[in-house]
Amino acid sequence: MTNIDFTKSEQYTLSIRLSADGFSFSVHHPQHEGEPFYTTFPVDVSYSMTANLKKMLQATEELKYTYGQTNILIDTQRFTPVPFDLFEDEQTELLFYQNFQRTDNETVLCNILGKSNIALIFGMDKHTHQLINESFPHARIFACTSPLTEYFTCQSREANNRRLYVLFRPNRMEVFALDKGKLLLINSFNCKHTSDHIYYLLYVWQQLGYSQEKDQLFLTGEVESKDALLAELKRFLRQVEFLPTQPTLPFDIQSLMTCE
Repeated sequence: MTNIDFTKSEQYTLSIRLSADGFSFSVHHPQHEGEPFYTTFPVDVSYSMTANLKKMLQATEELKYTYGQTNILIDTQRFTPVPFDLFEDEQTELLFYQNFQRTDNETVLCNILGKSNIALIFGMDKHTHQLINESFPHARIFACTSPLTEYFTCQSREANNRRLYVLFRPNRMEVFALDKGKLLLINSFNCKHTSDHIYYLLYVWQQLGYSQEKDQLFLTGEVESKDALLAELKRFLRQVEFLPTQPTLPFDIQSLMTCE
């Protein structure tokens, strides 16, 4: 059991993660080490994300306190990175909809990632965005991909080789290609079987011209047949390993805590 004193909530950071697969949130003290408070909240897929969020806010006592900092993480595949040197704030929607079909009920937001030197533009449901602003007017809103990008960028900066980081999610994976802290690629692939994972990973590896001997592949997240996947990838790539993680927290929340 964690030692969170909710009567002193203004000393803590609240991070809420919203995904079609389920909601969750954590509470931790940014200056103190220790196990964060973390819990999940199931969603009813027959209702909208906004309706599910209203239900969670009404039913969860821990979300009714006032926190020193509130972070909202949106799990979405509708994101696009733009090199910061080419980014102009007034062109945010224009850049976003060059890559995605326009929808009526969407708000387009942007995270400026200083460590990665990119702007990550993403979309979220307009009504969910409105509810978040009403409930947490000072919250920072992130695409889940944003803290991961910053974390992997920092991890690769001191390396003497190129690295491909992979986060497995239910029915998809996200890949982050880096060369000594320089971001080369972020992409999301819909796949759920080991054979699909291997196909896309080796395709990206080949397209980027990575070395089978020298460069490294790091894996994390939830994946079926972990041992089989690792064994098959090692047939083609010399340096493949799973990252050590805290099993009780989603890796994007862990990354956000680390990057704060």
